[in-house]
Amino acid sequence: MVTMFLIVVIARIAYSIANQKGSSTSSSSCGLWLDMKLATHATPRSVKMVAQEFTVDLDKPLVFQVGHLGEAYEEWVHQPIVSREGPRFFESDFVESLTRTVWWAIPSIWLPVVCYFVLKSVRMGHTFPEVALMVAGGVFIWTLLEYTLHRFLFHIKTKSYWGNTMHYLLHGCHHKHPMDGLRLVFPPAATAILLVPFWNTVKLFSTPSSTPALFGGGLLGYVIYDCTHYYLHHGQPANDVPKNLKKYHMNHHFRVQDKGFGITSSLWDRVFGTLPPSKVAKKM
Repeated sequence: MVTMFLIVVIARIAYSIANQKGSSTSSSSCGLWLDMKLATHATPRSVKMVAQEFTVDLDKPLVFQVGHLGEAYEEWVHQPIVSREGPRFFESDFVESLTRTVWWAIPSIWLPVVCYFVLKSVRMGHTFPEVALMVAGGVFIWTLLEYTLHRFLFHIKTKSYWGNTMHYLLHGCHHKHPMDGLRLVFPPAATAILLVPFWNTVKLFSTPSSTPALFGGGLLGYVIYDCTHYYLHHGQPANDVPKNLKKYHMNHHFRVQDKGFGITSSLWDRVFGTLPPSKVAKKM
């Protein structure tokens, strides 16, 4: 979040300067609550979403436009545009590059870190079966964290300018452009920042020798989650288990977006009563 906040601040300054140099004819007025109309032109990138007097132009950088939608943002962001070509977020090429991550960067960067922490617990005297149990415990903890973040943070309702802007960066962009392959996984720099409080939290309820393995297990759970998430959007599963999981997640994107928050499994949706209606799931 710190990384994304800094990106927003830097890009906002650049955006303001560019606007001052440009034409003064662009309208910044925004009636914020009326229903939106979808005007479709030659290509998906030329689609414009209208909220009363304000227009979100997909041919221009989006991040500092979406905040103007106000209360209409919630409806707008859950009307997906299915295209493998993602939108541009920022004017600055450098800032824009920070928002894009190839999926294979996640296992390449974080699996060696997982191995380091797991072996650290081994070197501190734990047997391999003990460490394996700790790692499994860490993965299990991640599944609950995955569900909790997705349900209560990623799907928080916002209507203020900065609330909409931050939500769009965090998760709204994924619902608006669900097939954008370069914004499906979490940027490694942001992950590194968030790992610090995660490490400190694990330390609170574990021993010094078990903390590394539990932490490594949680990080492994995250890697599995991000890779699974990418596969569910772009893979073509042949077996029943991944095929049903893909249907389950696509159901969340295109039919019942306030249910089905699990990515790697539906376990916590079952526990907390957020399974999508069975009739909807059967239609997939």
